Amino acid sequence: MFEKLAGVEDRFMELERLMSDPAVLADREGYQKFLREHAEISELVTVFRSYRDVVREREENVLLLRDADPEIREMAQDEARRLEVLELQLQGELNQLLVPKDPNDGKNIILEIRAGTGGDEAALFAGDLFRMYARFAENSGWKVEILDASEPDVGGFKEVVAMIQGRGVYSVMKYESGIHRVQRVPTTETQGRIHTSAVTVAVLPEAEDVDVHVDEKDLRIDTYRSQGAGGQHVNTTDSAVRITHIPTGIVVQCQDEKSQHKNRLKAMQVLRARMYDALVQEQAAKRSADRKEQVGTGDRSGRIRTYNYPQSRVTDHRIGLTLYRLDAVLQGDMAQLVDALRTHYQAEALQHGGA
Repeated sequence: MFEKLAGVEDRFMELERLMSDPAVLADREGYQKFLREHAEISELVTVFRSYRDVVREREENVLLLRDADPEIREMAQDEARRLEVLELQLQGELNQLLVPKDPNDGKNIILEIRAGTGGDEAALFAGDLFRMYARFAENSGWKVEILDASEPDVGGFKEVVAMIQGRGVYSVMKYESGIHRVQRVPTTETQGRIHTSAVTVAVLPEAEDVDVHVDEKDLRIDTYRSQGAGGQHVNTTDSAVRITHIPTGIVVQCQDEKSQHKNRLKAMQVLRARMYDALVQEQAAKRSADRKEQVGTGDRSGRIRTYNYPQSRVTDHRIGLTLYRLDAVLQGDMAQLVDALRTHYQAEALQHGGA
């Protein structure tokens, strides 16, 4: 790793020389290119230099540990402990900086939760999952906005689509895509038997106009009256919007706003996100056709997590992590899960992508 990082540092110094060259300064496009590359590796070089200095200090401190003066040896031992902690910290920072960057990490997300097998119990658990994510988002300082929802009479959601906005939302939430399974005794169960239900979660990076082009002539737009659960909240105008992208067959709808114009804008956000995600998934599949798992996104076709109520247990099957604190997790305390997933996938990305 030292050799690779030393090579990055050499390139960094070369860029600094180039950017002070009058000929480069006169070439605006060339200068901007060098400037962007310089900015991209600046933090990595800074941390590497700090790490190298600490390694050098530890080597020099070894001599003091053998000093004849006991006071000097004691001071050297304290310094050795401090430097060891600092070296491990900087090593961790370097590993994170060396992970290949996901261009979507800084984006907002479209969160889609759908009840799967299990009927009413699946719908109720879809509601539990949405509340878990909403509380986690609130604790993270993010904004949650429901774009569309289908609520059965029993409660929960048959389907809910929401926008979550904030700093680095996708980088944290992208590992939640997949099948979430719940094991618990339904309130309607008289014999105390445990039922198993499933809910699917999709996390899509918000797509900008520049990410995916949508031609108006490829769209069929229908309007209808929005309606809430059990026939409540019925609008008297056709404010709800359903958009069909004819070439792909993707259908999105939004009825959360009273304004047809706002619903259309939100529906277009969801459409672009789904089209962009389909493109990303296709590209990822081509790159990793020989691998069973897409690094950093999770395999949506398989079960990723089980929530077992009788045992108060949450198990993430991808990384073999089990937590016996189900209540806290469902209240939005997901930090332990999120950190473990991020560490696992960053290590995998580093292994496959290299420095």
